[in-house]
Amino acid sequence: MDGGVLAGWKDIPMELLLQIISLVDDRTVIVASGVCRGWRDAICFGLLHLSLSWCKNMNNLVLSLVPKFAKLQTLILRQDKPQLADDAIDTIASYCRDLQVLDLRKSFKLSDRSLYALAHGCRDLKKLNISGCTSFSDTALAYLASYCRKLKVLNLCGCVKATSDTALQVIGQYCNHLQSVNLGWCENVSDVGVMSLAYGCPDLRSLDLCGCVLITDNSVIALANMCPHLRSLGLYYCQNITDRAMYSLAHSIKNKPTKWAPGKCKNDHDGLRTLNISQCTALTPPAVQAVCDSFPALHTCSGRHSLIMSGCLNLMSVHCACAVQAHRTAAFHHPAH
Repeated sequence: MDGGVLAGWKDIPMELLLQIISLVDDRTVIVASGVCRGWRDAICFGLLHLSLSWCKNMNNLVLSLVPKFAKLQTLILRQDKPQLADDAIDTIASYCRDLQVLDLRKSFKLSDRSLYALAHGCRDLKKLNISGCTSFSDTALAYLASYCRKLKVLNLCGCVKATSDTALQVIGQYCNHLQSVNLGWCENVSDVGVMSLAYGCPDLRSLDLCGCVLITDNSVIALANMCPHLRSLGLYYCQNITDRAMYSLAHSIKNKPTKWAPGKCKNDHDGLRTLNISQCTALTPPAVQAVCDSFPALHTCSGRHSLIMSGCLNLMSVHCACAVQAHRTAAFHHPAH
């Protein structure tokens, strides 16, 4: 500072520089870190969130940049075409010990070596997305779960090889803080695995079981009984689900201590907010209507569809309260009346 005026860009205080950096894209942040030593040190010390999804040479960039940005808490490495290799994940695990959020979506080239590295180097992980990473084994996933016990969000969609009942049993045993799990299209998952999550993760709020064709009513009953905070449940194409599962969801609210009338949620913020039962063709209208009546946030009305029933023509008579009211209002104003 010279008389209260900055002598040059390099003299910008670190706090101000970091505020400026927070307003620009990640590509600009990387360029800025190469301007001078002062900027590099400031950015490396203060940068907490970084996305390299825009990069066409992601693996090399991770190898060169990550050792400088050791304070990262969030790292987004989503890919349309697989670029990342195990050596990049080794580097992340070695330097980013404070990492809490990691997105490795569609990293087809990664092997079990990456999960073992993360298990040892990034034990504070809270959100991990490895959807579409088809090379991981269930042994490596179970190993990761036994070390990364702070996980709250886990996306395993399409990880058919890794997501077995054995792995889910370990996850249920060690990752007791899980709130959101995506098991979409993990077709080897059965009631054994889902029930392990239900009993081991009482704070579970969102569970996607779409395409998990082996699960039965037993999974839903366990979730209804053991996960009082469940807000979103995906059962698309789970054709073994019957009315028994729906009634267990509808009645679950009665078993929870409440200050309002039994059998119905207090408001739209309580209980299930999203339920996908598309292609669950064994369900009947009375059972699904019972669920809809118990949870006011489940809507069938236009613009608010949160009870999703596509492919179930036999459920066309199921409607939420506001949809029924809208129909009555329209009928009342019809010229015939």
